[in-house]
Amino acid sequence: MTRILGIDPGSRITGFGIIETRGHTSLYVTSGCIRVPPGDIPSRLKAIFSEVTDLIAAHQPDEIAIETVFMNRNVDSALKLGQAQGAAICAAVMQSLPVAEYTPAQIKQGIAGKGNAEKHQVLHMVKALLALQGEPQADAADALAVALCHSHLRHSGYRRAVAGAAQGRWS
Repeated sequence: MTRILGIDPGSRITGFGIIETRGHTSLYVTSGCIRVPPGDIPSRLKAIFSEVTDLIAAHQPDEIAIETVFMNRNVDSALKLGQAQGAAICAAVMQSLPVAEYTPAQIKQGIAGKGNAEKHQVLHMVKALLALQGEPQADAADALAVALCHSHLRHSGYRRAVAGAAQGRWS
């Protein structure tokens, strides 16, 4: 059994989702959102680091999977997302946990079967794969998709083949 913490980083809301994998079966453990209080970037990053550290202590994941920052039109937003991602990664590496990074297209491909899948298609697959009765919050659902993607790709040749292009790596 492997416990995976998936993280969808954000400077205001960071989603998290924890699953357990047993063979080819993934089981839902918990999910939610870290809502960072308003303030300057350093205090927000400290909050993300602290909350992810607490999640790791409480749920003892074996591996961490995180969505990489994608470049959008707004460079400032991309930089803030990168900083949030860095704070979460630092929390994981401080606990000596392996970290894998996945692009949004890899996550969509790994969950819905196509890299340009719509958000509702990914949500549908997350709910189906984890047999969820309700609908998780958007950021939590994204984090569960990251964890599921990692579960599906962690030992496959596909993951190794795209690791360089996607910057997926074990830290």
